[in-house]
Amino acid sequence: MASPASIVKLPNRGMASDPEPAQVSYLPWLPYWAVMEADFIQVLRSWVYRSWVLVVALTAIGLFTYRWGLHHEAKIIQPASHVIIHLMRGMMVGSVALVGVIAAGAIAAERGSLADSILSRGISRHQYYLGKWHGRLLAIMLGHALLGAIAITGARFVLHEDVTVEGGAAAVAMSGAMLAVVVSLGVMMSALFARPLAAAAALWVLLYAAGVVFGALPHSVPTPEWVLQKLPYVLKGEFTREMLVQVGMYAGGACIASAVVGMFLFSRKDI
Repeated sequence: MASPASIVKLPNRGMASDPEPAQVSYLPWLPYWAVMEADFIQVLRSWVYRSWVLVVALTAIGLFTYRWGLHHEAKIIQPASHVIIHLMRGMMVGSVALVGVIAAGAIAAERGSLADSILSRGISRHQYYLGKWHGRLLAIMLGHALLGAIAITGARFVLHEDVTVEGGAAAVAMSGAMLAVVVSLGVMMSALFARPLAAAAALWVLLYAAGVVFGALPHSVPTPEWVLQKLPYVLKGEFTREMLVQVGMYAGGACIASAVVGMFLFSRKDI
C-alpha cells in the first residue's frame, strides 16, 4: 500500500479557478477599413496621381512667376482673383481627365484577383465597394486641398491681394465638390466594366452627356458651369452660406446616388 507522501494530486482542469480563454471580439467594419487604407496608399503611390499633383503645382508656380514679373517689371496690377480663376479652370479641365482615370481603375484594375478578395475572405461586396470609393475620394480630396492651398497662398503673397482666406477656402470646397462627383461616378463605372479603359471611356461619355443636360437646366441649379462663374466672386468673399449648402447638397446627392447605384449593380454582377 502506498504511503500518503507518495500520492500526487493532479490539478483539476474543470475547476473555476482556471484561467478563462481569451475572448475574441469581431469588428464587422474592419475589412472596410483595411480596403480603404490599402487603396488610399495605393493611389498616393501611383504615378498618375503624382503626375497630376506635380503638373498642377508646376503650372501654378510658373503662372505666378510670370504674373509676378508683369507686376514688378511692367507695373501691371494683376488681381489675384482673375489669375486664380484661370488657374482653377485649367485645373478642373485637366483634373477631370486624370481623376477620371484614377477613379476608373478602382475596381476594374483588380478584376483578376477580385474573386479571391471578396468571396474567399470575410468581406462583403458593399464593404469592398465603400472601401474603394472612400479611399479614392480621400486621396483626390487631399490632393485637391493641397493644390488649392498652394494657389491661394501664392496669389495672396505674389499678386495684388483681393482674395480673402474665407473666400479661398470656399472656392476650394466648391471645386472639390465637383471633383467628388467625378470620383464617385468613376468608381461606379469601374464596378460595371471589366477593364479600366472601358470604365474611363464610359465615364467621359457620361460626363459629356451630363454637360449637355446641364446646359438646359435653370440658372438656379448649381451646375459645374454655374460654379465656375461664381468662383471669382467667391474668392473675394462675396458668397453666402446658403450657396455653399446648395452646392454641397447637390454634389453630395449625386455622390450618394452614384454609390447606391454602383453598389446595387456590383452586388448582382458576376466577378
